Amino acid sequence: MAEARRIVVKVGSSSLTTASGGLDADRVDALVDVLAAVRAGGDKEIVLVSSGAIAAGLAPLGLARRPKDLARQQAAASVGQGLLVARYTASFARYGVRVGQVLLTTDDTSRRAHYRNAYRTLDQLLTMGALPVVNENDTVATDEIRFGDNDRLAALVAHLVRADLLVLLSDVDGLYDGNPAKPGTTRIGEVRGPADLEGVEIGSAGKAGVGTGGMVTKVEAARIAAAAGIPVVLTAASRAADALAGRDTGTWFHRTGRRSADRLLWLAHASTPQGALVLDDGAVRAVTERRTSLLPAGIAAVEGEFSAGDPVELRDTAGRPVARGLVSFDAKEIPQLLGRSTRELARALGPAYEREVVHRDDLVVLQPSNG
Repeated sequence: MAEARRIVVKVGSSSLTTASGGLDADRVDALVDVLAAVRAGGDKEIVLVSSGAIAAGLAPLGLARRPKDLARQQAAASVGQGLLVARYTASFARYGVRVGQVLLTTDDTSRRAHYRNAYRTLDQLLTMGALPVVNENDTVATDEIRFGDNDRLAALVAHLVRADLLVLLSDVDGLYDGNPAKPGTTRIGEVRGPADLEGVEIGSAGKAGVGTGGMVTKVEAARIAAAAGIPVVLTAASRAADALAGRDTGTWFHRTGRRSADRLLWLAHASTPQGALVLDDGAVRAVTERRTSLLPAGIAAVEGEFSAGDPVELRDTAGRPVARGLVSFDAKEIPQLLGRSTRELARALGPAYEREVVHRDDLVVLQPSNG
C-alpha cells in the first residue's frame, strides 16, 4: 500500500451526504484533507471516483428520499453533479489542487475507442497535476444508473489508469464474517482468493439509504480489480488516512491475477452482450479449458440480433454463461453455419467463411459466480 504511486479512491454517497440528501461539507472536507496530504509528498497520484450526485440533488429539488423512477433520478443527478464538483473544487482549492471532472458511462469502458480516449484524458490530467474526479454520467445513463454505486466503475477506472492500488471507502470499516451490527462478528483482515469468502454473509445495502450499492458490489469490485492485478483496500471513509498510509485497517484483497489486456477486462465486466451463442459440450470444453477460438461446428443455436463486432455471450446447453466474446458474423448469417466445419463452409459459401465465429484473442472465459 505505502509503495503505491497511482491510486484510485472510490467514495460512496453515504460517506458524503446526509440521509435526507444534500452534501455534508465537513465530510467532503475531511476526505479532501486526507487526499491532499497524500499528494503533498509529490510522488503519488490520486484519481477520485465519487458517488453522490443524485444524493446531493435531493434536498435542492425538494425530494425527501431517492426517487425510484429514472427521470427524477436523472434530474437529481443533473442538479447534484454540479454541486458535487463545485464542493470538491472549492475544498481542494484550499491546497492549491486543481480538479478535473470526468463523467463516464459504460460505453466509455466497453467501446475500445472510447476506452483509449478516456485513458488519455485521465492520464493527461494527472500529468498536468490535476486531480480527476470521476463519476458515472447519471444524467444520461439508463441501465447504468442502477449499477453498483460506482463500485464496478472504480475497478474499471483502476485498470484503465493502470493504478497500483484501489481504495474503496464506505460507511463500514471493512468486510465482516456476518452482519457487523450484531455481536460476535469479526472483521476479515485479508482476502487471498475466493476460498476466503466461502460461507461469509455479505450484506446488500448501505445503512444510509442514499446510495445504490452495498457490500456485495464492493466485494465484486474488489474481485474484478484483484483479478486484474490490482490490490484493493476496503475500509470506512473515516479510516482513509490509515488505508493510504499503509496501516492495518479494513480488508486487504490480494492480487489474484495479472494485468490483462484492456479489452478483455471491459469485455468481461463492462460490455453488454447483444445476443448469445449456445455451445455444445465439446465447444464449451475447447473454449473454457483449452482456450481455443469458437468455430461454427461447436455452435448449437443462436439467440438475439447482433452485428459482426458486437459482444455476445457464450452459453452451455443448460443456458449458463461460460464466456463472452466479439462475434465475427451478423446474427442472421450464423444459422447457416451451425455444426459445419470451416473447410466445408469455405467450399459451400466461399473463403470468407473459413474463419472463427469468435477468435480466441477476442474471447474471455467467465469465472463461475460465487453467489
